[in-house]
Amino acid sequence: MTNELELYFHIPFCLKKCKYCDFLSFGVDSLQMGGKTMARYLDSLIRETVMRAGDYRDYRVVSVFVGGGTPSVVRPEFLAELMAAVREHYQLAEDVEITIEVNPGTVDERALRCYRQAGINRLSIGLQSADNGELAALGRVHTYGQFLGAYYAARRCGFSNVNVDIMSALPGQTLEGYLDTLGKVLALEPQPEHISAYSLILEEGTLLWEQAKRGELDLPDEDTDREMYDAAKRVLEGAGYVRYEISNYARPGYECRHNCGYWRRRDYTGFGIGAASLIDNVRFQNGEDLRAYLVNPTGCQCDRQVLSVSEQMEEFMFLGLRMTAGVSAKEFAACFGKEPEQVYGEVIQKNIGDGLLKWMGGLSGNPADRRLALTEKGLDLANYVMAQFLF
Repeated sequence: MTNELELYFHIPFCLKKCKYCDFLSFGVDSLQMGGKTMARYLDSLIRETVMRAGDYRDYRVVSVFVGGGTPSVVRPEFLAELMAAVREHYQLAEDVEITIEVNPGTVDERALRCYRQAGINRLSIGLQSADNGELAALGRVHTYGQFLGAYYAARRCGFSNVNVDIMSALPGQTLEGYLDTLGKVLALEPQPEHISAYSLILEEGTLLWEQAKRGELDLPDEDTDREMYDAAKRVLEGAGYVRYEISNYARPGYECRHNCGYWRRRDYTGFGIGAASLIDNVRFQNGEDLRAYLVNPTGCQCDRQVLSVSEQMEEFMFLGLRMTAGVSAKEFAACFGKEPEQVYGEVIQKNIGDGLLKWMGGLSGNPADRRLALTEKGLDLANYVMAQFLF
């Protein structure tokens, strides 16, 4: 039986870095060689893709994700070349999901048509807010009007699987403002198939973190942050979206296959600087040195870790619990030869008693396939619950 595999491609370039971003990315204006560096990187990315293909002859690719950074900042013709290399050198499932992240300020209809012709069938558009003032506070390079232009251009180009990212707890944001963003996203025709609703996290070293440290940010208080979180659940579920993961909502059948595979520990491999991989319970990743990658894109892997059985069990639990469907006791036993209670009995019982975890039937309604899942209260305290499954 052919193993399933996911591919991730990291494009680390942006017009400029957003104020909240701590991802491995570079503003184009910060690169000494600008466009030449980008071109060399893209050539190296295709070289790595082709040269590593032999490692995955026995795998069938079920999803491809092009992320960043801002993939839409590079020439769309390059992405077509990358997809051609993937199709030539890897075995793709007939219904493979191929996603690209785009910024409304760096994509136009010509690029979107090029993506579709290259076989990309899913878009993830970073809106974040429908308020131009909030977008400016985040350092975004687009306006709400540009988002609308990109969204409807995508529909004209034939994209029928579109995600929209939105964020809450932004500087200067009120509950009414967040509800306005939710309402404008739901007013799109047709509505997005998928919506990711994240709360802003201030990461150390980012511009927003520095501003907060100096007391320069007007952030919503905890109560307002909580009201926004509750509003997202209420409004999106009321509009027919299913919350299938802590921060993700989808129409039935449009759950992001790539992310679900990550949370279920499906094998995946990453290409480009900093890209991580998990293959047969071995984790490794490419180094973050751009110059080294340009010289030798297949010779910069680092941090190789063979996961112990206990580490595999930890990941099975704390990644799987992100999904509202929970983790399968049957699958756990098949992987590790033990029932979850034999390993985590005390933790499970404690959190069930606290109203944070629950047992429920399987996805097919089969009671024999028990699934352990977070309750509504548990979803609100997910980090606290999941941390208890670490040895």
